[in-house]
Amino acid sequence: MRRAVLPAGLAMALALGAAPPASALPCGEFKIYQFAADAIPRIDGDPDDWRAVGEAYTIRTDRLAADDGSGRRLAPGNLSISLKVGWVKGENRLYFLYEADDDYWDFADPGLRNDILELVVDGDRSGGPLIARFHPERGSPAPGGLSDRDAWFDFQNIHAQNYHIFTPAKDKDWAMAWGPQAAWIKRLPWSNVAYRYAFKPGQAGHLVMEFWLTPFDYAAPEGPERSVPTRLGENDVIAMAFAVIDRDGPGEPKGQFWNLSPRHTMYGQASELCAFRLMPPESGAAPRTRADWSFVILDEAERRVAFHDDSAGPVTAWRWDFGDGETSTEQHPVHRYAKPGKYVVILDVDGPGGHSRLSKVWDVSFTADPAG
Repeated sequence: MRRAVLPAGLAMALALGAAPPASALPCGEFKIYQFAADAIPRIDGDPDDWRAVGEAYTIRTDRLAADDGSGRRLAPGNLSISLKVGWVKGENRLYFLYEADDDYWDFADPGLRNDILELVVDGDRSGGPLIARFHPERGSPAPGGLSDRDAWFDFQNIHAQNYHIFTPAKDKDWAMAWGPQAAWIKRLPWSNVAYRYAFKPGQAGHLVMEFWLTPFDYAAPEGPERSVPTRLGENDVIAMAFAVIDRDGPGEPKGQFWNLSPRHTMYGQASELCAFRLMPPESGAAPRTRADWSFVILDEAERRVAFHDDSAGPVTAWRWDFGDGETSTEQHPVHRYAKPGKYVVILDVDGPGGHSRLSKVWDVSFTADPAG
């Protein structure tokens, strides 16, 4: 009989490491750029969509160090990288632009041997181990101990995810998702990737890789139906880090690991990741005031509806027209309709960015469509 996923995976992960504060993570805080909804990067390997993302959002080679504890930095001319991360308010995706110049690109092997960007994401900062080899009860005969099989299927990559992203991928899938979610988590609609380069294996050159992925608080091995994506919100902090694995030909079988985190085992210990903050729009790039709203029917029989203002930009005044002759100036009003009907509801908002209006036609309805 199969073990339940929750006791072996999620419950243990929560017990082993519960959302360390951002200040407790070992390598400071980095920023994630907020793209406007009308400026979402197109995943095509063209960095032009990222021109507005400034240096404050760019992680460069000088932030990486050898993972052997020496603090050694990359030698000039060997490898240089830059990484930018973005997000869009209202989506649960993280966007990445990775660019690198290498004196020897190693990507001819069909297996794991490859130049790699190893990325680990812990969307809700649950912390603790995410890889089976670090589970303290793995192989224990005591109650609650995990077999190798259970450590893989009921624990690995569930509460945080490790991706070995091939830079570039030639005649193979773009990443090894290091867990039993690999059948679905690295495919649309959960992730996407595009490369741009002109070199061959063993040559030097410039690589552009653009991709997005979905962070999960709970990534079920069974599939996305049982999984819980991380809800990304402005000024939230997620935990994330990466290592660049640079191989320089057959004489270097393991390659050199260059880590953002000062902890070598960050690849399997989510408490050793770095803090990344989901930033508000840049000053001067903030969208103008734009009305938006949503609603929930609280009581169908009484026709009681809770309205929620979701407008973008700073708003100082609201005016709701509920479509039945009643109005409100509250930001998030609750309204009771006196009789069944189909209503056109309008929200007008004002702020420093101007005036905006949004109407929704018959979204709020308590009766069938009229005959016609």
